[in-house]
Amino acid sequence: MHRNSKDPKTIFMSNPYRQVVDHMMAHDKFSQWLGIEVLDIQDGYSKIKMTIREEMINGFGIAHGGIAFSLADSAFAFACNSDGKITVALDTSISFPKATKVNDTLTAEAKRISITRSTGLYLVEVTNDQNELVALFKGTCYKTKKELINSSSNI
Repeated sequence: MHRNSKDPKTIFMSNPYRQVVDHMMAHDKFSQWLGIEVLDIQDGYSKIKMTIREEMINGFGIAHGGIAFSLADSAFAFACNSDGKITVALDTSISFPKATKVNDTLTAEAKRISITRSTGLYLVEVTNDQNELVALFKGTCYKTKKELINSSSNI
């Protein structure tokens, strides 16, 4: 995104990729529950963050792995769908090199690694407040021909 004399917030809000993600967030109750904040969206790229809350902690006193997975999955979905075509996951995997705890702010950055007409490969790095890697997610997606916005069907 190029910055100029215009207000940066106005530039960000006029971003067509952001419009797609805003539509997704408006209909994604789980990402809303997670408390996800969208930081940046570009073609094949997203950066989002959230803070770990008490109800996200497992029996070991650390954040449940599903929380970091869900944050990474949302970043993956936003990056995959940034062009406005409905895109779904085919395969995902995740590693957790470091535990997270209550009040940690996690940032997930999804980057497209490879793309074909109908599939894409993405890597998502999830880091904590100290910029330490807490999760590494890999996802493969399938792109349909259906438009995300104004679609009468979800898939």
